[in-house]
Parts: sequence; structure tokens; C-alpha cells
Amino acid sequence: MGAVPRPVRVALLITCFNDTLFPRVGRAVVELLERLGCEVAFPEEQTCCGQMHGNTGYRDQALDLARRTARVFAGEELIVCPSASCAGWLRELAPRLAADAGHEPLRAELAALGSRLRELTELVVDDLCAEDVGASFPHRVTYHPTCHSLRALGVGDRPRRLLGAVHGIDLVDLPAGAECCGFGGTFALKNADTSMAMLSDKVGHVLSTGAEVCASADTSCLMHIGGALRRQRTGVRTMHLAEILAARE
Repeated sequence: MGAVPRPVRVALLITCFNDTLFPRVGRAVVELLERLGCEVAFPEEQTCCGQMHGNTGYRDQALDLARRTARVFAGEELIVCPSASCAGWLRELAPRLAADAGHEPLRAELAALGSRLRELTELVVDDLCAEDVGASFPHRVTYHPTCHSLRALGVGDRPRRLLGAVHGIDLVDLPAGAECCGFGGTFALKNADTSMAMLSDKVGHVLSTGAEVCASADTSCLMHIGGALRRQRTGVRTMHLAEILAARE
């Protein structure tokens, strides 16, 4: 009998949004990754990655937080983030902001972080080479592909491949799925009327599918969509993709 392979160590960058408002997402990520043979680490010194500050124009404060994140995770070989928006900020936008500001050492530090940082579906499909993760979820589900996952990270069809392999799921296409839901962080606050018009379109498309669940890779979008679904008493719930992949119903 050969030696038992050493578990893959993965550090979880949970994001302050998930940690504060959606802690169940973090628990689902840990359950999923441990099922796939990973050893999950959680650096307790982590805080906000700076995305909100960067998106709002506070470049210096944003880069300070991005630098802190890079240093907290400096000793980790592989990092996973269940948020395409935060992963996209750290991997794509923050290094460019550092370069534009003339902070070459910080740009290099962030680039090194980005090379080890994966969005959840990237990690599962590419690094762990898994699609059927042993999940069971006998419900009708539609998937909202977020702007950051599509346009910043280019995750492609990874989320749908993972969801499609879930036992018992009835996965239905979301019409105009690539359209923004209208959240966009502080965009929803600064441009409320436009945001609500976009949200109305998105909710209409979700309801047209007859889905019981609207899933996504970003809880920020799900908070926005889910709020409208609840206010309209539609009975449709929202779930992060990790929660479905961890399910065994």
C-alpha cells in the first residue's frame, strides 16, 4: 500500500463581506474543500482587502489594505476566495493601481499574491481537478454569473460545470445572465434609480426560469437580488455556489 498523499493546504480569504453578513458561505467552503482532501487554513489577521475603498476612489487607503492582505497571506502557497469581486480586485485592479501610483515594490508584492490566489471555482476545477464534488441538491436552480467573475477573472463555464455535476439538480439557464444586477458596490448607493432598474430586469429574468434558487459566486450580488426577491415575496431564495456544492440533501 502506497503512502497517503499529503493534503493540499489552502488558505481561506473569506472577505469581510462574507465574514460579517454571510458566515455560512465560509463554513460551506471549508466543508467542500475538506471533502476534496484539502487542509484549510484561516489566517485570523485578515481584514478588508480594500476593494470598496478602491472602487470609491480612495486609492491610498485601498492599497494600504491590499498590502496588508498580501502580507497576511505571504506564507501561503495557495489561497482561495469565495468572492470573484474581491479576488478580481486583488489580482487585477490593485496591482494596476499600485503601478499607476509608482509603487513598484507593492505592485510586485500584489502580483505575487495574485499568482497564488484563486476564486473558488478556479481552485476546484483547475487545481483540484474536480467537477463532481459529491454534492446532492434536488432543486431547480438558475445561476447568475457576476460581472467580476465574467469580466475581471474570466472564470468561463467553471461554475456551470460544477453545478451541472451536482446530483439531482435541475439547472436552468438565466436569460440575459451576463447583464449586471445593478449592485456594483457603492454604485447601488450613488445611482439608486439606475441600480433598481437593472435589478428589476434581473429579478424578472430569475422569475421567468421558475427556479427555486438563484445561485451566484458573489454574495454581494445575491444580497441585492435576494432583497428584491424577498420584498416581492416570490419564494425564490438565493444561495452562494459553495453552499450548493457542499450540500448533500
